Formats: sequence, structure tokens, C-alpha cells
Amino acid sequence: MRVVHAGGLEGARSAGGTVVVIDVLRAFTVSAYALAGGAAECRLVAEVDEARALAARLPGAIVSAEVEGLPVPGIAISNSPTMIRDLDLRGRVLVQRSSSGTQCVVAAGRAERLYAAGLVVARATATTIREAAPEVVTLVASGADRGHSEDRACADYLEAMLSGRRCDLEQLLRPLRKSPRHAELMAGGWPGFPASDLELALAADRFDFAMPVSRDELGVRLTAATL
Repeated sequence: MRVVHAGGLEGARSAGGTVVVIDVLRAFTVSAYALAGGAAECRLVAEVDEARALAARLPGAIVSAEVEGLPVPGIAISNSPTMIRDLDLRGRVLVQRSSSGTQCVVAAGRAERLYAAGLVVARATATTIREAAPEVVTLVASGADRGHSEDRACADYLEAMLSGRRCDLEQLLRPLRKSPRHAELMAGGWPGFPASDLELALAADRFDFAMPVSRDELGVRLTAATL
């Protein structure tokens, strides 16, 4: 198995083999908490108008959206795992739009197999991929072009598990924890981003399912595949 790293939208577009798109803060942490809370599936879109239109076609669907990390007027859920965790999502569909993660998944058209991931499903994702034994795995740190070091940390963590190596996740996360961005988020200084989102997003291996992505007549579909 050969592991390749890529970053951002351009990296997603060119990614081949089995592709894992990573967004720790916060899109695919939101997906994981939604699925763990009983959501039937997550639908990923590139634009806010797409999210609204798709949700209108799906009875009981809920929209989670942000633009450049900020809440969208008229949409109550702003890409926050805290908000998602506190909802009753049993049997419902979550439609997601984010500025990094969902964009990269939509763009990853060359993938032979495609997964979305964050730290909360990292080990389950690595285990699922190792069992399939693909020749090439491309790890796309979706926020790398925005300076989001947690996505690269998750990619390095996944690579270590795929390769059967041990690694120190706290050391990998040190650049995030020492950054002004982390301090601002911990202080609750970002609209629509409660400080509790950090704790939820950095809870590595919390869930025992991977999140495979498929495409159908409605677009991009993300589900839970339990080990």
C-alpha cells in the first residue's frame, strides 16, 4: 500500500486510488456525530442554495452550513458538532455545506473509493481501508490550503495506522494547540463555533464506523459503515 498526501481543493481534484478527504474542524466531525445520533445519511453539497433546495426535497431533512467559517442567515446549524449532538436526528437526513470538506468531497471525482474522515472516526477508517488493501491511498487534508494544521495531523495519524506504525497524536496536534486560532476558538470568539466543538472534534477514535461516500441521482451521499 502506497500512501500519498494531498491538500485543498486542487489536491482533491487530482486525488486517485482510495481517497480519504479529511475535515476535522468541523465538517466531518459534524457528519460523524449526526450518524452516531441516528441520522440515516448525510448529503454533501458545494453551495448553500443547493443545500436548501435538496433539503426541501427530503422530508424532515436538516441543513448544516457555513460560509468561510461563519453562520449563514436563516440556517440554524452552523457546521457545529455541538449543535448536531443535541438534536434528535433519528432517521433524518443531514444536508451539509462547508467551505473546505464538502467542497473537496464533491471535487474528488477521480477516486476509486472515497471516504470522509475526521479524528473521531480515524481508526475505523484506517481499519476499513487496510482490510480492502488498495494499492494507493490518497489522504486529502481539506483545510491545508487554509492553514488548518489539524487536517494534516489527522492525515499523519491515518498514515501511521495504515502503515502499522505507532505515533504520538498529541505531538501531531501541537501546532494547532499552540496557534492563535486555537486560543480564539477556545475563548468562544468565533460566531457559530462554540468552544465545545474543539473537544468533540479532537476526541480521536470516538466512533467505530468509517464514512464511505457514494454518488446517486441526488448527488453525494455519506453513510456509516460499522466495523
